[in-house]
Amino acid sequence: MLITAGSASISAQPETVAELRAAAEQGDADAQYLLGSMYASGRGVPQDYAQAARWYRLAAERGDAGAQYSGGQMHAHAESVIQDDTEALQWYKLAAEQGFADAQYNLGEMYDSGGSVTQDYREVVRSFRLAAEQGNATAQVYVGTSYHYGQGLPEDAVEAVRWYRLAAAQGNARAQFNLGVMYVGGEGIPQDYREAVRWYRLAAEQGLVQAQTNLGFMFATGRGVPQDYIQAHMWLSLAASRVTGENRERAVKGRDLGASRMTSEEISEAQRLTREWDAAHPREP
Repeated sequence: MLITAGSASISAQPETVAELRAAAEQGDADAQYLLGSMYASGRGVPQDYAQAARWYRLAAERGDAGAQYSGGQMHAHAESVIQDDTEALQWYKLAAEQGFADAQYNLGEMYDSGGSVTQDYREVVRSFRLAAEQGNATAQVYVGTSYHYGQGLPEDAVEAVRWYRLAAAQGNARAQFNLGVMYVGGEGIPQDYREAVRWYRLAAEQGLVQAQTNLGFMFATGRGVPQDYIQAHMWLSLAASRVTGENRERAVKGRDLGASRMTSEEISEAQRLTREWDAAHPREP
């Protein structure tokens, strides 16, 4: 078995684990981090979160950003150590200051959610932006949304589109949907229904309900795509099966309005396509 962390790797045979432990006990931060990772995952040694936390802490105290992040994760999620958001925040900050993107993102989440950590929107935006600039797609969506609605950043549709596009290029469904919305409204970019359909479809194929709903209405109205009640019925049926409340009512109303203009054969075809799409895209438990 090969254990890898960063550029280091080591075979997890018993004698190698002993050598790794010896190096860790002599203060080698890479060895300490590797040993912590092994205990956390149970690779090469019995899984032991307490031991993982111990070795992560030792490596973190020597400035290892990966260990600082992992230690923060363990305190944030209480994996065999007492959950302590203050402790998690401390370790995330240290890793974030070294440019560790996941730590920067998690810092943003902690400042955003508040709880035992004081809510601080300036820190939220700052942390997410740092992660976004390193390519974290979820953070890029957050920054784009902040620009879009002027929350924590000046309202700027052009900047919103730029960040949405970066995340959408990585396959982020929310960013793809948001780009579709921007194209429909002509916000930050020229209005283009065809482009809106293209981005809605990419997000809809990933199961994003809002995109499925909007794509259904685009087919129903023939905006950016030839009017097609069968496709509209399929996408709106898929959306309706995945949400409740007002969102479901909207999808059902749109689907049924289209169905009133369809033949029974067309409705049967739409239902068949819906079943096939569902079967090809199993939902996560």
